[in-house]
Amino acid sequence: MGDYPEVERVVSQGALSGVPRRAEPAAPLALRELYNLVGLKKVKELARELEAFISLQKHREAYNLKNAPMVLHMVFKGNPGTGKTTVARLFGKLFHSLQMLPKGHIVEVERADLVGEYIGHTAQKTREKIHKAMGGILFIDEAYSLARGGEKDFGKEAVDTLVKGMEDYKNDFILILAGYTAPMEEFMRLNPGLRSRFPLQIHFPDYSVQELLEIADLMLDERQYRMTSRARNKLAEIIDQYMNMQYNNFSNARLVRNLLETAIRRHAVRLRYVTSPTREQLQNLESCDFLSNPGDFYNNLR
Repeated sequence: MGDYPEVERVVSQGALSGVPRRAEPAAPLALRELYNLVGLKKVKELARELEAFISLQKHREAYNLKNAPMVLHMVFKGNPGTGKTTVARLFGKLFHSLQMLPKGHIVEVERADLVGEYIGHTAQKTREKIHKAMGGILFIDEAYSLARGGEKDFGKEAVDTLVKGMEDYKNDFILILAGYTAPMEEFMRLNPGLRSRFPLQIHFPDYSVQELLEIADLMLDERQYRMTSRARNKLAEIIDQYMNMQYNNFSNARLVRNLLETAIRRHAVRLRYVTSPTREQLQNLESCDFLSNPGDFYNNLR
């Protein structure tokens, strides 16, 4: 289970004092899916804390004990391809299983889905998305783009409408804003009251080379491909090159997917005139299938 022990594990409770051991309840499926993702240690820890807190609140309710108000609006900060959208979807499933969200679905939007072309149009479009997200999660990617254009831009109207929606429907949906770290920090400073409405600020770090190779293996396994050891070393070198490109916004798993898709196409060309390829040939990606450097990759896309 990666960073965590099995969810159906037995834990020792005061073994020295003779207190019997007891089994922990099984974790919700969405939490187990989250644990199985590569990396994201801090995100997994937070999810585990939220699941424990929500579960405990329900036990407290049974004894008529006071519960702290639960505000679950979040900000996800990090580079592309670090799992922000995937985690948002799993959080929807998790909160639904814990009866915090009636539906647990996710409505994914960006600036164009919220900002209108005339006064009043933006508020109408934004309210429609809020209502569509009722019982689930409204996920706004590149949320800092709503601050684009200054005071006269309609993006500010979208932000104001979102803030009002959070007040009017505080227990009916969860709002998650996502984007690059630095622009999101600047965006949160534009509205003094905005940061306090998002108690959960989550940073999604870039993956390491080893983690990205694990992700590559998973992607290839789904498509019944695999890399030879030389191909794996070649991919590691290419990823490392991208990581050290100062002018390039590193796109993590998204980059790996693009590199693999290019390699799979080149693999097909390489085997095009092999009359009867073996099963192994059809599955194995060789080092020659991977482009040598970022420049080659970009040229290949043209």
